[in-house]
Amino acid sequence: MATYPHVNAANKYAREVVAKRIPACKEVRQACQRHLDDLKASKSRSYPYRFDKDKAERVCALIHLLPHTKGKWARERRLITLEPWQLFIVASIFGWLKKKSGLRRFNEAYIEVERKNGKSVLAAAIANIMLCADGEYGAEVYCGATTEKQAWEVFRPARLMLLKSPALVSAAGIEIMAKNISIPEDGSRLEPLIGNPGDGSSPSCAVVDEFHEHQTPDLYETMLTGMGARDQALMFIITTAGFNLAGPCYDKRRQAQQMLDGALPNDELFAIIYTIDDGDDWKDPAVLRKANPNFGVSVSEEFLLKAQRDAIRYPSRQNSFLTKHLNVWVSARTAWLNMASWNAMGDSELKLEDFDGQPCWLGVDLASKTDIASIALLFRDEVADDKGRLKTRWTVFARNYLPEGAVERASTNKAAYETWKNSGHLVITDGDEIDFDVIREEIRDLASQFEITEISYDSWRATHLAHQLMSDGASIVEYRNTVQNMSPAMRELEAAIAGGRFRHANCPVLTWMASNVVAKVDAKDNIFPRKERPENKIDGILAILMALGRAALTEFDEPEESIYDTSDVTC
Repeated sequence: MATYPHVNAANKYAREVVAKRIPACKEVRQACQRHLDDLKASKSRSYPYRFDKDKAERVCALIHLLPHTKGKWARERRLITLEPWQLFIVASIFGWLKKKSGLRRFNEAYIEVERKNGKSVLAAAIANIMLCADGEYGAEVYCGATTEKQAWEVFRPARLMLLKSPALVSAAGIEIMAKNISIPEDGSRLEPLIGNPGDGSSPSCAVVDEFHEHQTPDLYETMLTGMGARDQALMFIITTAGFNLAGPCYDKRRQAQQMLDGALPNDELFAIIYTIDDGDDWKDPAVLRKANPNFGVSVSEEFLLKAQRDAIRYPSRQNSFLTKHLNVWVSARTAWLNMASWNAMGDSELKLEDFDGQPCWLGVDLASKTDIASIALLFRDEVADDKGRLKTRWTVFARNYLPEGAVERASTNKAAYETWKNSGHLVITDGDEIDFDVIREEIRDLASQFEITEISYDSWRATHLAHQLMSDGASIVEYRNTVQNMSPAMRELEAAIAGGRFRHANCPVLTWMASNVVAKVDAKDNIFPRKERPENKIDGILAILMALGRAALTEFDEPEESIYDTSDVTC
């Protein structure tokens, strides 16, 4: 009778995570629950997938025959022993099959796991399995990365595993060269791949390591396109969190989260994300075990506690700790907003038309005719806190505009602009420059739909439009972007987010902009919004701050008690 120790361990891991006997974040629990639900559903004849224990067990067992390549375990000549969480990943990817064809269900895997958790070892083992044990004639396996050094982080251990496995090399007819591993009999090969590979490849597997470092989706898309000729190709993405919320990795992460949430079904994507939950205190040592599945195995408690203490003691190390050891995404390395808190305030059910006829404040940031222009609508209502006290709540919507020429000229953000254009979150105007008449007409339409209390604008590049709007009958207020004006608005936005009295509609452009804002602090602890690089746009947030700066003034019954210095506000 067949036994399945590795599969049983994988399924046990899923059950214990769901039962909360193993500390795990929401995304890990969702991935495990999905697996358990699918096991039940697969008993139905109409369900298109089945879990093949033999296939899953075989791949797990093969990986256990491969040796460690560095550190004390390599010195002791120990073979790889997959931990339960790794068994769950491998068994899921290789065990789920399509009932009709018997081919693998998952053609893509997105795995987000922190540093020091055996990420490269797992990726290298998968690469070797896909080269010589997947039954693919003429397999092409690529270790893709943005730099040669990073590509070798997976290729090097994969090569060393084979060099230390002469029986496997002989049985499979493998030839190992300095920069290439091949099986001459059928032309299979495994090699590193750097940057944009161009067309022509037909990968059966692409291992994309540290996807968060990719500024564009070129390598990913080229590999994915080339897989069309393969029956069961695998895109294997394994990465830590990063800083670029406009990059392809964060976009893939968002797709994975939507799939796990059930909002965007994708039966052929496997995803698991090890991080902390919204509301978790990153300073609490308890979160270290939740976010690091190899806690106490390949990453020591002492190491993580020291990194955590350093992040608490030295603010400059905080974001690095959050991304590398807790998988919390932050964009600017000295970011102003906590993006987990920002995301928690998002509500995709918010619709602008639900606010028809209500009073609002409008902020307008035009920046440049050849760059993003933004307008923000700010609504105010009151909500009760847990003690029944009424507090002000702010709800914002933003509209962002970019000329077609700027999209064509863009390098870093071009792919993101195209995505947001297609999703309707970014308005692309004709030509090389934004026609401000388009924005004027947009504001006119909004004025007929809502009761616009004031329109705030920065005089930089907006004076002519302000005069036009004034002639249209709008109440116009010049709001200069000075420390005296912006600091109170930023502090109010911080407090509103922290207090749960702020809402946004989950616009990905606005979320990206929020992640780009850096707070410059002066000697009096005033703060001012900045951006680290020109490509890190923050226009939508500036528009919100201008509207909020004016709207918050009315929160005070006695103007003389206001903390807001309005000396730079001109009506």
